[in-house]
Amino acid sequence: MKLITAIIKPFKLEDVRLALSEVGVTGLTVTEVRGFGRQKGHTELYRGAEYNVDFLPKLKLETAVTEALLEQAVEAILSSAATGKIGDGKVFVSSLDEVIRIRTGETGPEAV
Repeated sequence: MKLITAIIKPFKLEDVRLALSEVGVTGLTVTEVRGFGRQKGHTELYRGAEYNVDFLPKLKLETAVTEALLEQAVEAILSSAATGKIGDGKVFVSSLDEVIRIRTGETGPEAV
């Protein structure tokens, strides 16, 4: 089992959700986050005053998938979240030692 964590632009959420659904991903957790990478924020003008916005709004998506679904799920995220501009985000893949469904006690792939 693998945990896919993706940081994407907020307006790409529906595109990514649809792409993941099409490849068979059944669950997704979405968290509103703020951060920066190479983009380093940007400057905005508000009521005539210029100020720096260091932490940009992003969405953090998390989903657990089987090894068989991993490549398709990552490709779905990469293709649907891309705009070709700086700040598109990142995808992280990490191993999951155990998954347990609280309601039934199922473990492993059956719990996802």
